[in-house]
Amino acid sequence: MTGSRAFLFCVVLLCGASAAVAAPADQWDGARAFGDIEKQLSFGVRSPGQPGHQPTIDWIAAELKKLGIPVTQQSWDYSDTGGRTLHLTNVVGRYQPDAKDRVLVGTHYDSIIRAYRDQTHPDAPMPGANNSASGVAVLLETARALVAGSAPPSRGVDFVFFDGEEGPISLGAGDPDFHPLGSPYFVEHLKDFYPNDPPKWAAIFDMVCWRELKLYQEVSSLKYANPEVTKFWRIGWDTDPRVFKLGKTVGPIYDDQAALGDAGIPAFLTIDFDYDPWFNTTQDTLDKCAADKLSAVGKTLTRFLYSE
Repeated sequence: MTGSRAFLFCVVLLCGASAAVAAPADQWDGARAFGDIEKQLSFGVRSPGQPGHQPTIDWIAAELKKLGIPVTQQSWDYSDTGGRTLHLTNVVGRYQPDAKDRVLVGTHYDSIIRAYRDQTHPDAPMPGANNSASGVAVLLETARALVAGSAPPSRGVDFVFFDGEEGPISLGAGDPDFHPLGSPYFVEHLKDFYPNDPPKWAAIFDMVCWRELKLYQEVSSLKYANPEVTKFWRIGWDTDPRVFKLGKTVGPIYDDQAALGDAGIPAFLTIDFDYDPWFNTTQDTLDKCAADKLSAVGKTLTRFLYSE
């Protein structure tokens, strides 16, 4: 172990031993999370109004309820610029719901309706293994790890699965009017979940299963939540330095962290946006994902939750 890594090891694991050592990261199962991605792909297109949308909602809620985590479905209608009405639902699972101090861990579950960046089949469905399903897998497996642990972290954890992150017509960057829908709605109704104090911080995960995963700190996240980003990446670098990289930034990337950060919540995004040539094509498929990369992210998140 190098001197710098030994120092970080002390900071993360020894100097905060009472919290960090208790983190049930060994309960985090990358193979099981990989199976969660496969399960989501079996539902097909998961954008609002498509056949896979409601089955995905039902499955996420069922997985949380299996763990004894109470679930709330926050549903509303959104009228897009073309006059369509979209029926949207954020799924919120509250681990340790009676805890006053809370943090938020989020992702989006909706997938892009068509693989608009695919040069051969731009109108075909976009599977969304990495861009959609991977974040859901990280959250669900982290919930399982927390429940399997011998003691909960010091704060309650809200697992929030946002709808409509891919925008009003679910085309992502192919939509000239692109903007996330679920996270701004959640922020507008923040008092429904946090009548007194907002979450202490929010961590958002997107595109985190790629087998060559490299994670750099995102620029807007450093603006919103510099201390949290710095701490998370140090824990990540100690967990798997192949994945978590220091000394370089990416972005800014407009994702669900923006609405939360603009609302004054320290919010950060964990994402590998370097996913060409498969990004938003028909080739965003299960074979691009790796269980060990999911584990690197999930174990880092679990240790981060117990580090306070």
